[in-house]
Amino acid sequence: MNLQKMGGIAALVEALAYIVGFTVMLTLLSPDNAAEMEAADWLAFNIEHSALLGAWNLFIYVVFGGFLVVLVNALHERLKDRSQAVMSTASVFGFIWAGLVIASGMVANIGLERAAGLQAAEPERALLIWQSVNVVHDALGGGIEVVGGLWVLLLSWAALRQGALSRPLNAIGLLVGLIGILTVIPGLGGLGALFGLGQIPWFIWLGIFMLRNDVPDQRPQVSAGVGAAPAG
Repeated sequence: MNLQKMGGIAALVEALAYIVGFTVMLTLLSPDNAAEMEAADWLAFNIEHSALLGAWNLFIYVVFGGFLVVLVNALHERLKDRSQAVMSTASVFGFIWAGLVIASGMVANIGLERAAGLQAAEPERALLIWQSVNVVHDALGGGIEVVGGLWVLLLSWAALRQGALSRPLNAIGLLVGLIGILTVIPGLGGLGALFGLGQIPWFIWLGIFMLRNDVPDQRPQVSAGVGAAPAG
């Protein structure tokens, strides 16, 4: 399997991670009385569902980030020849985003484990640790989506300029990337959910396109005709 096919599969896994993430968050990890729950209640709920929450964090952050590395690399190889400067910058943001997402998932799981260990003996300290971890987790993995937004925006711009991928796909990428960048503005952090939702169709379309359309080999071919060195 070549890198482009691997990238296509990685894009579909990214979409699946978003779908699973939103679905589990809105169902199994959303109690009926969520609006009335205090911080201590949320901690108790999360500890009670720590196995599910740990698996959820592992998939939507750590697995997502790992496959994102593959996708960033595949898109860089696909688009770099005719947009070297833009893609070099875009790919740096893509790899940084992958690292941030992976770190976010690990911080969330370790933080919950530490808080759960202190909950019985020192509930106030456990709550303080959990709240502190949540701040770091949100900062790294979704409170602000500027890094991921820059990656999507720049690679979509590069693809649009060179007529690669597909124009509607690139248009969606530009819009989704812009939404992600806007989350850096105070008061617009809520756009992060829209950024995630917008990435679902973008990743699916991108994955299918990469699986169906390989990169043509543009290396010069050695001719055996006129001008070729004689054999023997």
